[in-house]
Amino acid sequence: MTTAAAPSAQTPHAIAWKIKLLYDGDCPLCLREVNFLRKQDNGRGLIAFTDIAADDYNPADNGGIDFATAMGRIHAVKADGTVIQNVDVFRQVYAVLGIGWIYAPTRWPILGPLVDWVYGLWANWRLAITGRPSLKTILAEREARLAEGCGNPETDSTSGSVDESLANRCRI
Repeated sequence: MTTAAAPSAQTPHAIAWKIKLLYDGDCPLCLREVNFLRKQDNGRGLIAFTDIAADDYNPADNGGIDFATAMGRIHAVKADGTVIQNVDVFRQVYAVLGIGWIYAPTRWPILGPLVDWVYGLWANWRLAITGRPSLKTILAEREARLAEGCGNPETDSTSGSVDESLANRCRI
């Protein structure tokens, strides 16, 4: 679910948000960060917050980023459709909110690669660190839950992605 308004066909204006942040609403630490960012946004609508854990999450509305991919690393979609990921998401979101100085040091030659490496560790271990099941289990549970009302999913066993017909029916 996205919480910033996107323009409709009746509003030819440019998109109000600058970056759509895709976050895992079932991750307690992720939610702390999102709550902090919402406070910084202060109702300005600069950031569209999209919970990838919501049953109505739709890759087509989010840069084509499927649930499994979004669960692996943080992603965001800029208003022009550019997809960004990893620490660059934080750099750009914080910059849009006017607090880019917080992540500015992550661009430094020595600190940047270290921060990227630490984020990679976090991304790989965040489910276990936060006491959640493995990604494989989360994907299976999600597919089973969503398939209840949508028929049987046909999945690609190598990527864990749901076929397009199911995605269109269930808006996965």
